[in-house]
Amino acid sequence: MPRYLSADYIFPASSEPVKDGVVVINDSGEIIDLLDPIQSSEISGTIEHYQGIIVPGFVNSHCHLELSHLHGKIPKGTGLVSFISAVISQRAAEEDQVLAAMKTYDQLMFDNGIVAVGDISNNHLSKSVKQNSQIYYHTFVELLGFDPKKAEIVFQKALDLKADFAPLQASIAPHAPYSVSVELFSLLKKYSQGHDNLFSMHNQESEPENELFLHKTGAFIDFYKMLNLDLSFFEARSQTSLQTLLPLMPVNQKIMLVHNTFTNSEDISAANHSKKNINWCFCPNANLYIEQRLPDIDLFLNSGFNITIGTDSLASNDKLCILSELKTIKEHFSELPSSQIIRWATLNGAEFLGIENKFGSIEKGKTPGLNLISHVNGTEITHLSQIQRLI
Repeated sequence: MPRYLSADYIFPASSEPVKDGVVVINDSGEIIDLLDPIQSSEISGTIEHYQGIIVPGFVNSHCHLELSHLHGKIPKGTGLVSFISAVISQRAAEEDQVLAAMKTYDQLMFDNGIVAVGDISNNHLSKSVKQNSQIYYHTFVELLGFDPKKAEIVFQKALDLKADFAPLQASIAPHAPYSVSVELFSLLKKYSQGHDNLFSMHNQESEPENELFLHKTGAFIDFYKMLNLDLSFFEARSQTSLQTLLPLMPVNQKIMLVHNTFTNSEDISAANHSKKNINWCFCPNANLYIEQRLPDIDLFLNSGFNITIGTDSLASNDKLCILSELKTIKEHFSELPSSQIIRWATLNGAEFLGIENKFGSIEKGKTPGLNLISHVNGTEITHLSQIQRLI
C-alpha cells in the first residue's frame, strides 16, 4: 500500500519547494509521486501530516569515521597545526575501541538523517562497519607523504588499501597541499587519467598553509622540524597552495576541495580558469572548532561550481549532523535561503558522489530517504530546528 507523507513544505531539492505537498512512497521507500495540494485532494488513503519541512536524506560529503574515538579529546581553537599534532599523538587506540566508536557514530549519522557519506580512510578498519551500515559510503583512501623520495612507496600502499576496500566504492585522494609532494600528486594525476577516481582534498584550512606556499614560512616549518623532515626540496612559488597545485589536479575527474576557510577571490578565479570540475565542500562546525573562523561563503556563490556540505570528524566536531552544519551556516549567512543550502546538503553531494540516480532529491523512482525538519520559520531553518528521520 502506498504511504502518503505531507508537511507544511516539501523541499524536493531538484525543484522549488511545494507548500502543503504530499510525497507518495511504496513499502521500500521509493518515491512514487510528489503531489501538490490540488492533486492530493483526490487521495482516498490516510495522509500523515507533519509540521515543518520534508527534505531528502542528507549527504555528508566529508567525514573521517575512523577518528570517532577522538570525540572530545582534542581542545578547541588551537589552530590547524596544533590540531594535527594532537591527532597524530592521540589517534592510536585499541582496535576494539576504534571499531566500537565507528559503529556508534555510523548509527547516529543514520539517525540524524544521513543516507550517504564521503569518508576519509587511512586504514582498512572502517570496512566492516561500512559493509554492515544502512548508509552508502564512498571511501577516499588518503595519500600522505610530503617527502618526494617516498612517493612511489606511499602511492603503492594507497593502491593496496583501495583494493582492500573492494567491493565497496573507493578512490585515492590526497590529504592536503602541505602533506602531499609534487611527485605524489603527479603519480595520482597519471593514475586518474586511466581510472574512475573521485578526487577529494583538504584545501586552505589554515593561514599557515598559504604562508608555506607563498613564502616558505609559518607554523608548518616548525611542524616539519618536529617530524624530522628536511624541507630543502621544497620551493615556495609566491602563490597560494591552491594556485600552486591546480595544474597537478586531474582534468577528467570530479574534484572536491574541502574546508576552503582561507580561500580568497583570486583562488576562486584561478579555479575557474583551470577549467576543472571543482566542487567546494564546507564543514563550518569543524572550521569553528579548529580555527574559530568560517570560509567567506559569499565569495563562492557565483563561482559556477557545486557546493556540498560535510561534518569532518569527531576529533574536530561535537556531532556528525548535517542539520547542525546548516544551522551554523544560517546563523552566520542569514540571507542564504534554506532551500539553497539544503540542496548543497542533498542533491549536490549526491551528484558529486555519482549516486544522484538514487539519492539527493525527491523524484519519482528514487529512494533518497526522507527527513522532517521541525521548528522552522516558514521555509527557513532556525536555531531551534530539529531533525527526524521519517524513512
